[in-house]
Amino acid sequence: MVAVSSWGRLTSFEHQVSSFADADLVPSVINANAPGIAYGMGRSYGDVCLNPDGHLWSTKGLDRFISFDKESGLLVCQAGVLLRDIQRIMLSYGWMLPVTPGTQMVTVGGAIACDVHGKNHHVRGTFGEHIQYIKLVRTDGQIIVCSPHEHPQWFAATVGGIGLTGVIVEAAIQLRPVKGPWIDAENLPFANLDEFFTLSDESEADWENTVSWIDCVSGGGGRGIFMRGNQADIPDRQEPKTRIMTIPVVPPISAVNGLSLRLFNFAYYNMKKMKAGREIVHYQPFFYPLDNLLEWNKMYGPRGFYQYQSVVPRSVGKDAIQTMLNEIAKSGNGSFLAVLKTFGNRESVGMLSFPQPGVTLALDFPNRGAKTQKLFERLNSIVSEAGGRLYAAKDASMPRELFEAGYPRLAEFLKYRDQGISSAMSRRLIGS
Repeated sequence: MVAVSSWGRLTSFEHQVSSFADADLVPSVINANAPGIAYGMGRSYGDVCLNPDGHLWSTKGLDRFISFDKESGLLVCQAGVLLRDIQRIMLSYGWMLPVTPGTQMVTVGGAIACDVHGKNHHVRGTFGEHIQYIKLVRTDGQIIVCSPHEHPQWFAATVGGIGLTGVIVEAAIQLRPVKGPWIDAENLPFANLDEFFTLSDESEADWENTVSWIDCVSGGGGRGIFMRGNQADIPDRQEPKTRIMTIPVVPPISAVNGLSLRLFNFAYYNMKKMKAGREIVHYQPFFYPLDNLLEWNKMYGPRGFYQYQSVVPRSVGKDAIQTMLNEIAKSGNGSFLAVLKTFGNRESVGMLSFPQPGVTLALDFPNRGAKTQKLFERLNSIVSEAGGRLYAAKDASMPRELFEAGYPRLAEFLKYRDQGISSAMSRRLIGS
């Protein structure tokens, strides 16, 4: 038995861990060790990848590139391959992933199971939209190859299916052509949500990547920094040296508190405001700003932290987001990492995919026990009333009724559920 936690470090549970080194052995291993759940890099914040006192199937050993077509950009690889390695290797051939989340330390299987999104949803949708096929192994030994055209219902259940339809062992990804690693980026300060939405609407036609940092502790006013960027063709430019830092120990108490939040948010906003404008930046700090700070999750202290990400329809987006910001400011709880962006008007591939047309707000909160849960109850009420949903890949506390209301295709999804797969999240939100 091995103690395993997710990225939020809220709890550490004992698990029986089985590792895969050979894809051909996956059916026999998961059949003999069910119920269990696939575990990649453990970068999910909540309990989607945990199975307390049960089995975990580590997929990190399934890390092989199977084939790559340099002309078409079609990559076939195993599910344990990291997005980081795809980016580094394929860039030399003029290709990159079309969609990536805020960290590249994620496996392909995890990116599919959570149907991750990035800064360019309004242009390229979610990760699942670029998957050509998935090879899925069920705990009964059945092997299903599914795609948008072959067994499309299995495909729709598996993309965003939080690992509950089987173990993903292989996938084909359509990459996008690029001229190099550079991003033409621009930072623009905004004073309130009206200005944010104006910038967002004006940027979507000409800018592929858009996202905002928002100050959630300055009285709920909604000031922030709007960041946008496009791929740039910059020849003969030297790539910057990467400086890796780490947080070596867990502090006895959270380094994220009312004082540090106010100081950081004030300094960050004003620093970015002074440096507002356009610049050429490397793709790694633009897409993955925290990947060079190893184990940054430790700064929240021994009790860990929650990430709370919601999406609400655009028609009520401004009022709902403003109300949430007011509640957060009033609670005295807040976040360094408050991210606000809009999703495009496009339907997600997966039955349980998170993105929907609207506006999404993501925040990290140190775990302060009952005080944090009371704040979540208020935020949940706002999201529910607005007709929104929470992101299961980051959740650790969503009530079952909000999950059922936010994901109307749940009953359809359950037809494809593998009964030999179980997680802490599935037991909390589905019952088994």
